[in-house]
Amino acid sequence: MFFMRLISKLRRLKFYYGPNKIGYIGSNVKFPRDMIIAGGQNVEIHSSTSLGKGAVLFAKNAKICIGHNVIASHSLKIITGDHERRIGVFCNEITECMKNHEIGLDQDVIIEPDVWIGMNVVILKGITIGRGSTISAGAIVTKSIPPYCIAGGVPAKVIKMYWTVDQIIEHEKALYPESERYTRKQLEEISAIFAKSN
Repeated sequence: MFFMRLISKLRRLKFYYGPNKIGYIGSNVKFPRDMIIAGGQNVEIHSSTSLGKGAVLFAKNAKICIGHNVIASHSLKIITGDHERRIGVFCNEITECMKNHEIGLDQDVIIEPDVWIGMNVVILKGITIGRGSTISAGAIVTKSIPPYCIAGGVPAKVIKMYWTVDQIIEHEKALYPESERYTRKQLEEISAIFAKSN
């Protein structure tokens, strides 16, 4: 009897910050049993998404939205907030409820559909990772990433467009209704911005 109660207690502890506390979970979502979540009510994970072992989602005062058909390898970390620093106060004395939320310390993180995230990636507050992008292993993402790009490094930078504009159009025709597809003009603008930055 004692053993059964102990197993029951361990199961509850394992899932306390886990999937039972997530605000929205779509169909066919795969997540690890060791996932740690703070502020789970602010987390959305959409259909056919898979998160690897050791995922940490910290969303106490802002949202994390992970789109459909996203794959993340092991040890993904998403953090939607920063610590506040104040003159005359030690940083460890400023609690979440004491933070000044008007100065933008907490901001949403959005991972759009069809994104591949490599192992040991950290995504910080206020980031949008565009549809169809790939984030290489070990990257620390501090700025938003445009759609259909490969990004990596510390801090993460766009390395190149994943495909040509014509290939992206072909890809989107196969997967998205016309109303949700990028137009050729939009894709050419994204490509031009990338070309200028290199």
